[in-house]
Amino acid sequence: MSALVDLNKYYAFLVAMFLMALSPGPAIMFCVRVGLTKSHRRVLLGVLGLNLATLIWFIAAAFGLQVVMLAAPLLFRLIAIAGGLYLGWISVKSLISALDIRNETVNFSLSKPADTNSPIWHAFRDGFMVQLLNPKVTLFFSAVLPPFIDMNRPMPPQMMVLAATAISMDVIAMISYGLGAVTLSHLLSEPKNKQRFDIAVSLVLLGIATVIVWHSVSDLLHM
Repeated sequence: MSALVDLNKYYAFLVAMFLMALSPGPAIMFCVRVGLTKSHRRVLLGVLGLNLATLIWFIAAAFGLQVVMLAAPLLFRLIAIAGGLYLGWISVKSLISALDIRNETVNFSLSKPADTNSPIWHAFRDGFMVQLLNPKVTLFFSAVLPPFIDMNRPMPPQMMVLAATAISMDVIAMISYGLGAVTLSHLLSEPKNKQRFDIAVSLVLLGIATVIVWHSVSDLLHM
């Protein structure tokens, strides 16, 4: 694998994706909603739809980033630095929010079950549309992804490895949330549990963002 990607960047990507996959967002909330129907088939179809949309985003990003990397290497490095700063910003924002004891926690119990009378394929369709139109996904591919790409290696193999890694993490997290919706909703609805979870995730992501910016700036200075 070392020939396909920069291992240092890949390990950082691995940790970041693991934590981001676990963090509740539109996709996870959708899985919980479908999971509350207690239909395993609906959960699996929903997860399939979500990750098909993610794959499409990866393909689109591969073409776009390839063009930028070849046509404007300086711009690509600046995008990488901006991506690291963005990841740091959302980490600090999440940390401040988690430390605010007045902050309301995500209430999974408010997630109403999906309509069990609708055709089962609707779970796939809805999952696909949720992820395709998810604004967080747009920000991820435009800002967070570039810092993990090595400009000295071919783009397509790197994107294949990163896509396989990200989608694998998402599938595991989404299925876990979906199939364990009731238990997980009760666990993370407890203010203290949710606060500890958010603080831990925010601190690790902040550390990763710091390393990304450091290496990206170093690469820029050595151009």
